[in-house]
Amino acid sequence: MSNYRLRLIYAFTLLVVLAAGAFSLNFYLQERALHALPYGFKKFSMSDPLPACARWKDHMPASRDPAAYRLYIEARKVWRSKIAWQFTREETTRILTDVKKAAELGDWGARALMAHFYLHGLGVLETNHVLDADPAKSVEIARMAAKEMQPWGLYDLGVAYEHGYGGAPYDVDLAWAYYLRAAQLGSPEAQMTLAQAYSDAGRLGDEKTMQQCAYQQGHGPAAYELGMTARIHKRFMEAITIYQEGVKFGNSNCAATLWLLFEDGHWTNAKDEEKTALKLLGVTVDPERSSRYKTVSEVLDVNPDLKLSQLDQVLPLPPAKLPPWSGVEDAVEPESYDKPTY
Repeated sequence: MSNYRLRLIYAFTLLVVLAAGAFSLNFYLQERALHALPYGFKKFSMSDPLPACARWKDHMPASRDPAAYRLYIEARKVWRSKIAWQFTREETTRILTDVKKAAELGDWGARALMAHFYLHGLGVLETNHVLDADPAKSVEIARMAAKEMQPWGLYDLGVAYEHGYGGAPYDVDLAWAYYLRAAQLGSPEAQMTLAQAYSDAGRLGDEKTMQQCAYQQGHGPAAYELGMTARIHKRFMEAITIYQEGVKFGNSNCAATLWLLFEDGHWTNAKDEEKTALKLLGVTVDPERSSRYKTVSEVLDVNPDLKLSQLDQVLPLPPAKLPPWSGVEDAVEPESYDKPTY
């Protein structure tokens, strides 16, 4: 073989090696960038102080366009009015059209709902299916919100990193860094996620602190967990009161717990000591109370957006007598027509 041909082979081989090296370096840098903590974020550590209680509403845009908000909220009401398989194609089409339009007009509530639709799809039957799931688009919206430090977007990105979907690489450390930042900015879902981590580590006081942060923002799942803890520790009046607040927040599990309590006059597997304590609090078998809580629970299963701020007026706790009512709508918070906020 001539020296000329040898030199060509050597040069070609060198080019291949250099190209492979450049590709590997570029791939490494891209992977490192994907897994890098954003500026201002830190890894979640059990040794760090707990995040201070914050309110997610304080970290959303100060104003909302009334027209975009109304378009979004009316579409959301329709979406929450039925079980998924009960919708017609016309209804799901209208929901999607209006929510998408409100999102395009800049309403962040509508954008968050579009992220949900992209993650799960819209329309569960062939007859009403109007949007295929597209996790990448869902994560794209969450990234937009996270860039603006909106708590819900930070939390949703954490979920994407924890499970590795929508273009977000699987990275548990990065997921928990996002959960921490979201909790610091008041995301009740993130606060509850941290609460579970503290519970798993046996730090029950810290678990309760984070649950209370979420509870103070009207987060129904936090009410349910705090009520259950109070029950376990035999603080029955506290438990019942917290469950009642959880119903006002729109939590179906809290309503179901009170439904079963008044159905039997005590909770399942209650010992004599608990039955006696509940009876002293005025808790007895009460078919009408039980029936009302059952109705409320079933309605909230379909529409957890409902806020039942008038609940005590139509379904007060014992020893108050039950006034007449015509249904769950009597307990619903009156609609506000003030300038929309979050």
